[in-house]
Amino acid sequence: EEDSLSPFIRLQEKKKEAKLMQKALEVKKEEFKERMKAVACRWRDLHAQEAELKTHMEESLRIVKEDDKMRVQALKKATKKREKKIQKEFELLRAKRELEVLRNKHEKLHNKVQKYSIFKKYLEDVVKISQFEDIQEVISRYKMLLRVHRDLEQSQERHKEMSEQARVLLDQYTTEKEAEILQYKNELVELQQRSDQVKEDVQFWETCWAGIQKTSTKKTLELGTIRMAILNLFQ
Repeated sequence: EEDSLSPFIRLQEKKKEAKLMQKALEVKKEEFKERMKAVACRWRDLHAQEAELKTHMEESLRIVKEDDKMRVQALKKATKKREKKIQKEFELLRAKRELEVLRNKHEKLHNKVQKYSIFKKYLEDVVKISQFEDIQEVISRYKMLLRVHRDLEQSQERHKEMSEQARVLLDQYTTEKEAEILQYKNELVELQQRSDQVKEDVQFWETCWAGIQKTSTKKTLELGTIRMAILNLFQ
């Protein structure tokens, strides 16, 4: 009886164990579901945080870009203002320099007028003792003589330039003709060398031709002798 009850008891124990395992599995499934729900909630929270962070970053980038744009505009404005200021300072400095140059020129002209005032007195004295009526006539006559003198100098300069050009052309023509003569001499030397070479070649080929004729005569004699010997042997 004990032997027949043992499998039944073991089966009941196995069923009990199976129920316990099933219950434990169901508990694990519930725990897993709860954990998955928590993970899903956490995942939604993370997505929401990511979207919020992305929106915040976009807003921050927009603000940074606007700040950069404003800073660049301010920098450009300051640069233009500084360039205008430098330009005005440069123009003021140039105006001061021009004013200083004009002052120096005025002073030099004033000194020159004071220096040449004695010549006015001299010209007045010249008018008094000459046939000229006033100083302007003297100056006109002087300018005319100066123009004539300048024309003479220009004419001499032109003649000098023409003479120089003629000399340059003569030198160029002489150089070209000397080069042609040298070329003709070189060609003549080359032709003479070719003539000498041709003469040597003619002499060489004449010698060769004489040797060929001599050899031909010798061979003809040998051929006649051979024919006579063959004829004698035949007979």
